[in-house]
Amino acid sequence: MKQGIHPENYRMVCFKDMGTEDYFITRSCANTKDTIEIEGTEYPLVKMEISAYSHPFYTGKVKMIDTAGRVDKFRNRYAKFKK
Repeated sequence: MKQGIHPENYRMVCFKDMGTEDYFITRSCANTKDTIEIEGTEYPLVKMEISAYSHPFYTGKVKMIDTAGRVDKFRNRYAKFKK
């Protein structure tokens, strides 16, 4: 492999699905601000809204994931136009 082309901060990182609270640990160089402790080891934390744990394509189920109340805000805003 070529020398000097790979990132320096390649490390183990925890990716957490905020909708289902599931997580997985893999190597990454993603920038993070948060950390999480899993089984006595502290990992940098990347928060995700959708992952394979919650996406309908992978789960086979249709789930309504609303982390910030966006669906309710939309429905309230456009309820007056409903026939």
